[in-house]
Amino acid sequence: MRIRVVIDVLAVLVLAIGAGGNLAAGAWTLPLWLPAWLGWTILLTGVTPILLRRWWPRPAYILSLVLTAAAIPIGGPVLAVAVVAAGCALYTFVVRRGSRASRVGFAAGLLGIGLLGVVLPNPSTATTVNFGASALIVGFALGIAVHGRREYAAIERENHAREAVSAERLRIAREMHDVVAHSMSLIAVKAAVGNHVALEQPDQAREALRVIEDTSRETLAELRRMLGVLRDGTGVPALAPAPTLDDLRTLADRAQLTGLAVDLTVQGLDELPGGVGQSVYRIVQEALTNVVKHAAATTCRIRVTGGEGEVGIEVHDDGRGGDVVPGHGLIGMRERVAVYDGEFSAAPSDDGFRVFARLPYEAAVGR
Repeated sequence: MRIRVVIDVLAVLVLAIGAGGNLAAGAWTLPLWLPAWLGWTILLTGVTPILLRRWWPRPAYILSLVLTAAAIPIGGPVLAVAVVAAGCALYTFVVRRGSRASRVGFAAGLLGIGLLGVVLPNPSTATTVNFGASALIVGFALGIAVHGRREYAAIERENHAREAVSAERLRIAREMHDVVAHSMSLIAVKAAVGNHVALEQPDQAREALRVIEDTSRETLAELRRMLGVLRDGTGVPALAPAPTLDDLRTLADRAQLTGLAVDLTVQGLDELPGGVGQSVYRIVQEALTNVVKHAAATTCRIRVTGGEGEVGIEVHDDGRGGDVVPGHGLIGMRERVAVYDGEFSAAPSDDGFRVFARLPYEAAVGR
């Protein structure tokens, strides 16, 4: 805003000095019937709409039309200054309002200058009408163009914000599903075990309750952290680090508490970008959740292998195969893979069920 005001002040000085210089040097003279003080007053007042238009666009434009009407009988530099000021004021009026009022003001300005240029005596009717109309047309056209561009930019910003909100909601939904589904599956399995052996094997029942208690506490803590993000960022400082490849062993150990034998192998990977590592963890987590909930498997083999700018994930279990109904878990895994334009498949195999994903990524520069 400050630089624009400086530009306006410079424009006013150029117009006032240029027109006033012509009068002072005698290159052009005021009409004999006009007092000199009044001519100079109209000339110097004619530039004021340029200074006022940033704060009061509508009054500034109205004032510019009044001053133009007063300058028409005088003509020369006085009229030129008033008309240029009217075009500048109309430009700002249209940019700020861009409404029916600005269009009415433009039409009124054209009509007023045309009628007054013909009715009032002036040095040159044709010059007055053409110059006045041209200044208003240029100001109006530029104002419409800039206003339209700003409206388009505002719509684009709104669309980007809406897309960002939708993407964040989807991300949070995926995270909550991954955390809750995995933990609740483990709790459900251990609860079933505890209920089955409660009378005959109380030690195993107590162990199952211990696993349920620990898993419940961890899940509640995760949910509190994620819900904190939704409360205007109040939970951000309490957020735990995002899961990575280093947490896969803990994930496998927790799955083994259900009685599932998990064989985890990570090869060819020293470090992954944060987003890729988190996606790998969540894909393995969801695949393990499905194995525990649906497969009735006894063993599960997990292979996470690195290649040239990509990471492959394979989760294979010996449970029952059959038709796969796409639930939130499979959809979430597929979406995570789609973010990196990778490959994903989940289908029965000859001896169980296989989930495969490939995530390409760009290695960090300088490593």
